Amino acid sequence: MKAYIVGGAVRDALLGLPVKDRDWVVIGATPEDMLAKGFRPVGKDFPVFLHPATHEEYALARTERKTAPGYRGFVFHTSPDVTLEQDLVRRDLTVNAIARADDGTLVDPFGGQRDLQARVFRHVSDAFLEDPVRILRLARFAARFADFTVAPETMALMRTMVEGGEVDALVPERVWQELARALMEATPSRMFAVLAACGALARILPELAAAEAAPDAATMRILDHASARAASLCVRVALLLRTLDGRAIDVVCERLRIPGECRDLALMTAREQDAVAAAPALPSAELVALLTRCDAWRKPERFADMLLAYECAALGAPFAQSAFLQRVLAAARAVDAGALAAACGPDKARIPLAVQAARVAAVEAAR
Repeated sequence: MKAYIVGGAVRDALLGLPVKDRDWVVIGATPEDMLAKGFRPVGKDFPVFLHPATHEEYALARTERKTAPGYRGFVFHTSPDVTLEQDLVRRDLTVNAIARADDGTLVDPFGGQRDLQARVFRHVSDAFLEDPVRILRLARFAARFADFTVAPETMALMRTMVEGGEVDALVPERVWQELARALMEATPSRMFAVLAACGALARILPELAAAEAAPDAATMRILDHASARAASLCVRVALLLRTLDGRAIDVVCERLRIPGECRDLALMTAREQDAVAAAPALPSAELVALLTRCDAWRKPERFADMLLAYECAALGAPFAQSAFLQRVLAAARAVDAGALAAACGPDKARIPLAVQAARVAAVEAAR
């Protein structure tokens, strides 16, 4: 029985990057051997165990066989006679198929170190063809490692997978999971460039790209700028969908199971862009109406996120509307609605009008 660190931990260490999580593969062991050593089983599809002290994941070396379309259509086989190379050959990219032994020795049967030096993403074997999630993962890695390119033969393989319909078998939750992770990387535009180049973007997000067309170039620059601004995921989703109307945004969010808070911000950002652009010139009553539509009274943080989205869309150009709207919102929120309600006495119908008038007056004074 022997354990090796594999995958991203080895790759990142070789690149001189911080290693966050370590995954292990175990050769020459059975599930019973792992249990006897105090490991706790957690794997659903194949045997994965948590170390009793470090709680790191240890997976038994495995082979797999494709049985149906999509990323779930596999049968896995584990046994003590599965070799390390047999396990590594099923991995996606050569840079992720390097193992490190306890003594630091590297096992690199597929040239992963060479491709790290050349900054190239290259598939390990034709097994890449069998799992469409690997297209999404490679595109996500492109967003993280902006100086890497995709090997021509790997891009050709991905195009074959798209043409064969493998991408159509992806479940929405997995698409969103990879999309969300890529949006939070340093250069999210790279993911969409890779997906467009292999034709997958038109299948996954047809609202953003048709055929093999690249997505809107301005949107891609804005996404990268939002990353530099450390914008939240919801802000980045709103910027990704910035060119769509409300109905199309609803369709995308429903299809990909995008969380409601991201959908709501995207819809609000698309709906209010004209009003926000004209904000300094709007009458105070219209400004209060804008704040009300955005539910800025109860959710000022979401309103601030919307303003940040517009700031990112300006790509560093001055966006005076943001400070202006934050100022008038603070003034309007300072209105004591409870005191006004008490002053209205039993006439409850007067309360909304009194609060509205007080907010308009506060906004007018803060302009």
